[in-house]
Amino acid sequence: MRPSLRAIAIFLIAIAASNFTWANSAPETKAVASETAATEANLVVFNRTLAVFRAHFLGAAPTVRVARARTIIDEALRQQGELKVTVKANPEGQLIVLDDRLAFVITDGDADPLLQETSEAVARKAAQRLEQIIAETRESRNLESLFKALGASGVASIVFALALWCLGRIRLWLASVLLSKAEKKVENLKIGNTQLIEGEHLLPFLRHLLSFLRWLLVLLLSYEWLSFVLSRFPYTRPWGERLNEYLLDVAGGLLQSILGAIPGLGVALAIFMLARVFIGFLSRFFARMANAGTTINWLTPETMPTTRRLFSIAIWLFAIAMAYPYLPGAQTEAFRGLSVILGLMVSLGASSVVGQGAAGLILTYTRTIRAGEYVRIGEHEGTVVRIGMFTTVIRTGLGEELTLPNSMITGTVTKNYSRTVKGSGYVVDTTVTIGYDTPWRQVEAMLIEAAKRTQGILDNPAPVVFQTNLSDFYPEYRLVAQAIPNRPRPRAEVLSALHANIQDVFNEYGVQIMSPHYMADPSEAKVVKAEDWFPAPARKSD
Repeated sequence: MRPSLRAIAIFLIAIAASNFTWANSAPETKAVASETAATEANLVVFNRTLAVFRAHFLGAAPTVRVARARTIIDEALRQQGELKVTVKANPEGQLIVLDDRLAFVITDGDADPLLQETSEAVARKAAQRLEQIIAETRESRNLESLFKALGASGVASIVFALALWCLGRIRLWLASVLLSKAEKKVENLKIGNTQLIEGEHLLPFLRHLLSFLRWLLVLLLSYEWLSFVLSRFPYTRPWGERLNEYLLDVAGGLLQSILGAIPGLGVALAIFMLARVFIGFLSRFFARMANAGTTINWLTPETMPTTRRLFSIAIWLFAIAMAYPYLPGAQTEAFRGLSVILGLMVSLGASSVVGQGAAGLILTYTRTIRAGEYVRIGEHEGTVVRIGMFTTVIRTGLGEELTLPNSMITGTVTKNYSRTVKGSGYVVDTTVTIGYDTPWRQVEAMLIEAAKRTQGILDNPAPVVFQTNLSDFYPEYRLVAQAIPNRPRPRAEVLSALHANIQDVFNEYGVQIMSPHYMADPSEAKVVKAEDWFPAPARKSD
């Protein structure tokens, strides 16, 4: 019988004997064996994984097969023979033979089903690794190789120390040069008189950034130095190789992710660019339609900015929905979870915001009020400065600026003093009560004269006086005129000047501004005789 066949026979007899021993062992041992059989076992020699046993072979569990194979290989490495590795096919599997001894067997069940490898391919790889282990074992026993490894490690350590020293010097030089230039440049970063970036915040940020980059490079250099030194020695060479492989895998994964994301980003960018072009086209179209005096009720120069914003928002939302699948990480669970959380937050907290926005749209498209008009909203009165999506700003005659929620404006009565006037401007009105013994024609004439004396009140249309009520003791006169706003506080000043002129005119004509009340019956009736119906400044019409 040939030596190789003799070794195989001995190996099979040993396995059979061990199976007989295991079959007659205690139940506890059988339970442990059955539990271990469900796991994989790695055959590691000299810090290298030769093979992974996944299946039973002649009743032996993977862990048992690993222990036997390691014992045989370690004994062969200690004997330092020729150590020739061969792979022989057998009905039971691929036999890995070391010289004339069977080291281990690779069965079909040991092949990784995920990689779809055959037992022959697994056996060839295991044989190559075993030859590499034999070469490294011999190298570890060679003093010349050991001294070369020590020398290379020493040189690498010196280079590593010099690189760290140079890195520290470069960091100091960059800090001095970069910070000095940044301090000079930051003073010129202004829009008008506003400083964009403050030096006291920028300089510490740059220092922290340089420190972060320095420590990042220190970690990378340390990582490379450690992997190089470990790779010089046969026993630690697998560790160094794994360090290098890990770094390369990380870098390759990042590069692959970046390259894989470029097509999707290109598609998303194209979608956003098309949306931007379409929005620009619609903006110019709406501007032309509004300026051309279109008959569309909802598109006027006042509603055109809001309409343009609404269409822009709708187009951007559609573009985001179209580009979402192409964004990097859009299909990950983390991205989806974040989207759900944001949607839930918006849905819970945006109810009042949506109501305010809807009220703003109602005000815009119904044109209840417009910018520049003088209005009274509830108890607040002033000139409309700005109508926003959520709030409206009015400026009172006393110089106050009020911000009113749009929902409040749509829910209350709004009095507009500017809507019924001719041209630009607003209505100015005031009320006085004079006794019945003063001719009403004289009162009307005095009120109109006071209005004409007031700067800012127009002559056309002419001021008008209405007798709004005949009370128990006096009639009520209401003066209505039109004024033009030409200053930030127009109506309050116009009303103040009008009231002053009314007092002056009444004093000039000797009419007392008083609202009488009943105390006792007078000795004579308080009436106006016919000859006194037209006292100055009243004039008798022809």
